[in-house]
Amino acid sequence: MLGFDALALPLALWLSYCLRYGDLAVPDWQHFCLFLSIILVATPVFFSMGLYKAIVHYMEDRAFLTVFKAVTLTTVLWSTLLLLIDPHAIPRASVIIFWMLALLLITGSRLWIRYLFISHQKQGNRQAVAIYGAGTAGHQLASLLEIGGRLEPVAFIDDDAQLHGHLAVGLPIYHSGDMGYLFESESISQVLVAIPSATQTQKKAILRRLEIYPVQVRILPRVEELVNCTVKPEQLREVSMDDLLGRDIATPNINLLTACICGKVVMVTGAGGSIGAELCQQVIMHQPKALLLFERNEFSLYNVEHKLRQYLSQNNSNIPLYPLLGSVVDAARVEQTCAAFGVDTLYHAAAYKHVPLVEFNPAEAVRNNIMGTLHTAQAAKRAGVRHFVLISTDKAVRPTNVMGATKRCAEMVLQSLSVEYAGSQICFSMVRFGNVLGSSGSVVPLFRAQINDGGPVTVTHPEITRYFMSIPEASQLVIQAGAMADGGDVFILDMGDPVRIVDLAKKMIHLKGLTVRDDTCPDGDISIQFTGLRPGEKLYEELLISDTVMGTEHPLIMRAKDDFLPWQRLSVVIKQMEQSIDDYDMVQLRALLLASVNGYHPQCGIKDLVSNACKKHET
Repeated sequence: MLGFDALALPLALWLSYCLRYGDLAVPDWQHFCLFLSIILVATPVFFSMGLYKAIVHYMEDRAFLTVFKAVTLTTVLWSTLLLLIDPHAIPRASVIIFWMLALLLITGSRLWIRYLFISHQKQGNRQAVAIYGAGTAGHQLASLLEIGGRLEPVAFIDDDAQLHGHLAVGLPIYHSGDMGYLFESESISQVLVAIPSATQTQKKAILRRLEIYPVQVRILPRVEELVNCTVKPEQLREVSMDDLLGRDIATPNINLLTACICGKVVMVTGAGGSIGAELCQQVIMHQPKALLLFERNEFSLYNVEHKLRQYLSQNNSNIPLYPLLGSVVDAARVEQTCAAFGVDTLYHAAAYKHVPLVEFNPAEAVRNNIMGTLHTAQAAKRAGVRHFVLISTDKAVRPTNVMGATKRCAEMVLQSLSVEYAGSQICFSMVRFGNVLGSSGSVVPLFRAQINDGGPVTVTHPEITRYFMSIPEASQLVIQAGAMADGGDVFILDMGDPVRIVDLAKKMIHLKGLTVRDDTCPDGDISIQFTGLRPGEKLYEELLISDTVMGTEHPLIMRAKDDFLPWQRLSVVIKQMEQSIDDYDMVQLRALLLASVNGYHPQCGIKDLVSNACKKHET
């Protein structure tokens, strides 16, 4: 570039001289030296302004502004020196002509080299893509993709009617209604959604429009997820379930988020689970005095502690973090822990929650979900804990499985203890919600793995529906609900509309750029197989047991009034359950659950693996 500029600048000066006089003048020795002098002025200016540091084929618009400034400054300095030395050396109009010619040659040379590099990199098989969103982020993404790589942008898609038919960075802008024609005519197999400021509702609407086409969809993260303002192709990600099913999250009430956490010693049982780990993350963000991670699984405890310590290190925080191995069925361990650290708030997330596994192991589910909740609650009361929040589930409403029945019984434990301990300092509450996206055992990672493996995608029943919510949103609402508790409260989270699981599977297949193989499309890519309901599984989940429900100060949290057994009766039932477990009498254990949990209607017979194996052995 330095060599080219050394030739181009004197040439520009000579051409300006010729244009001024309208003749191809042959310079004499004096003018020849004059033409060369421009190199002596321009070279240090160009060096100082970084023109020779730029990688030409990656030059952006602001780099060409630098070229403009450098050429202008060179012209001003050189003409000023010439005016001082010999005012009549060349016509003054030649200076203006020189400035324009120099800009043309210097800028044009850079543009030509960049074009050559890009053309060379485009050779080979590049995948044609469309960019949804013709805003700033879309323009930046298109410019970066033009530089090279395997993706070649061929068009924009935008819902703004004023943009249709126009060009942006050389690419045509289409309306979303023209996507079918665009995808077919340009052989587009991938759409990149570049609207980082879009709300969840807007994003969901865009994906709904795209899912009917056989194109893979990838999304640029939200604005707050981008490290810099510059868009990077590697920041594009596959469509997540938050995008498909999510809704705009209500702004958290900071007062509610911090009421039971800021400056308090907080303990989370089941800290290594999906909800428990996210609760820990939310707690640590609101400045507790200390955080206790209580978990029976050593590896899960190690993982959550490692992630939290990384977060503390990155944020220069010194909040004490205590990893504690232990089980919630060990009342002495729980009480010693709460008393030793002076726990103020306890979030009880420890539970067995996988429906078929719990159905195969009902005794352990009763021991962990019911007795574990009872022992933890009583230990917390004795140790002086002030707030106790149980993480419950929609499966506790008119349950058809052991998991739901044990969780409803755990709710009743807290409801009855709240009355039994009336006047004490501890406040019991529970928060009931549905499935969370990305939790262990969730269908979402299972479907994604099955699609990546070429299928089939397995769904238990064509009509099965579930409620979904993101883990961070659920955890924030749990914390806010617990802060509103008066004692014995059952809080219900607004989960939005239920989702048919088969529709979810189809959306994931379509947005991967694939088609569903069925009777109407025998040549499709991925088939969906219905495997039948699993033990304990039901088609529809509910959140309310009774119709008595009230709003709260938070728009997504409701307070329910559900009937429960008084402690005198419930304590007897729990003792009988303990005896049934000791005797390994699963028939009696189920009978006790049926008698105590209103609305419990088992979907299947007793599936306990051990007792059934014993019966086979006896026969």
